[in-house]
Amino acid sequence: MPKIVCVLFDDPEQGYPTTYARDEIPTITRYPDGQTTPTPNEIGFSPGELLGSVSGELGLRGFLESAGHTLVVTSDKDGANSVLERELPDAEVVISQPFWPAYLTRERIEKARNLKLVITAGVGSDHIDLDAASAHDITVAEITYSNSLSVAEHAVMQILALVRNYLPAHRWVTDERGWNVADSVERAYDVEGMAVGTLGAGRIGVATLRRMQPFGVQLHYHDKQRLPTELEQELGLTFHQSPESLAASVDVVSIHAPLHPETEGLFNDDLIGKMKRGAYIVNTARGRICDRDAVVRALESGHLAGYAGDVWYPQPPEADHPWRDMPHHGMTPHVSGATLSAQARYAAGTREILEHWLEGTEIRDEYLIVDKGELAGVGAQSYTRSRADRR
Repeated sequence: MPKIVCVLFDDPEQGYPTTYARDEIPTITRYPDGQTTPTPNEIGFSPGELLGSVSGELGLRGFLESAGHTLVVTSDKDGANSVLERELPDAEVVISQPFWPAYLTRERIEKARNLKLVITAGVGSDHIDLDAASAHDITVAEITYSNSLSVAEHAVMQILALVRNYLPAHRWVTDERGWNVADSVERAYDVEGMAVGTLGAGRIGVATLRRMQPFGVQLHYHDKQRLPTELEQELGLTFHQSPESLAASVDVVSIHAPLHPETEGLFNDDLIGKMKRGAYIVNTARGRICDRDAVVRALESGHLAGYAGDVWYPQPPEADHPWRDMPHHGMTPHVSGATLSAQARYAAGTREILEHWLEGTEIRDEYLIVDKGELAGVGAQSYTRSRADRR
């Protein structure tokens, strides 16, 4: 029987929840493009539970163990002595989340001689060496669209938090016990009338643009593939042929592109230097799209007015990672797509994929990243070959 290794983030410091803030979450059956939400035969959890932590187990234990399979759940994923490293040699399936990724390098994949399936519980599989997975005929799948709208909501929140200087104002109330209006508003502006652009106009990018439209902003975007004319007209979008043109034209850039050789390190000193003085960057895509030290330099010099996002490299980042202490930032620990609402969808999608794989039936095409030795499904649209190994 297969061994499934599931790498999840740790439980809350106060322990796994026994109660929740809400009694239920809304039921969503379709995404905006008509794709149905995950449709497993059953789910082994109540929607709204904390499923992405170790004790939550993505609701999989009862399902897998009742069929005689072995499930190993751990948060210990990095280093030669980690639980993941020890369990890899005879694992047939590895599951992890973008927020706490199991970095599957070529070296690790070559050690995992029985590995047949890798599942990203969420969206974004750049923590896996896709070339190595292809070469070893390993199927890679993710729960496409499961948390895309969650990320778009987070991006809008962070745009507003930066422009309105929300976090420093909040700290005057909580940390300083004060009423410092002038200190709170000396860097606060209205977003209305600003030019806001997205690098990338896939599901998350378009959802972010849609959510920003009511704020009375000018909307811009860059993507390899231009959006339909009707959508451009509906949202009043200005298309840019290059990232450089976009960066130079807007007050806020929200990054929604996948990590691949063309985007890695894209926002470096040169590109950030082309942005307006006082511009903002929000990055909910992947940390390595932005040059770590270039961001710090731009904030310290005042060229950037703010930087926010919730993606880092590596994940989790080291305690002395400079983004923790740089000025005028609004970083979060990769939580944009990990809401309890999103967890219900990607846990259900993980079970759907496992049901099909265990039964020997086809996995939904929209979930596939690599299959039969090639980029497949959404992976063929989002990634390029010949990627460098990831940590």
